[in-house]
Amino acid sequence: MKISVLSSTLSCISKCIRFAVAMINKKIIVGLFLLSFLGACASPTAMLGPVYSFSSTGSIYHAGLSYGSNELITKHTGKTPFENIKEISIKDQDDNNIRKKTLESDDFYNLVKNKIKVTGSLIKNSTQ
Repeated sequence: MKISVLSSTLSCISKCIRFAVAMINKKIIVGLFLLSFLGACASPTAMLGPVYSFSSTGSIYHAGLSYGSNELITKHTGKTPFENIKEISIKDQDDNNIRKKTLESDDFYNLVKNKIKVTGSLIKNSTQ
């Protein structure tokens, strides 16, 4: 005896949804698994910059200077050079936002407040 409900379109959609959920869960599990094993790769990658400098220029002094300056910046500021550049670029974006400065200024607040008073008085006069 065949049940017609199990072969309907709704049944096919529910199977697809179950498959998609299972695949998403598998991707999350695989991602966490890889992250746990590859987490130790973070510190050796700090040497990639100087290694690249050495391979492109062939100068051990240039590579040493690159590594030393990166370490010096990290110890002095507590952040990597990339994090420092990122912070500086965010500050520049905030400083260049003229529209935000205008909307937050006291002059703009007073201008809008006066315009509201004038408009309110005009509306009162026109209704009387």
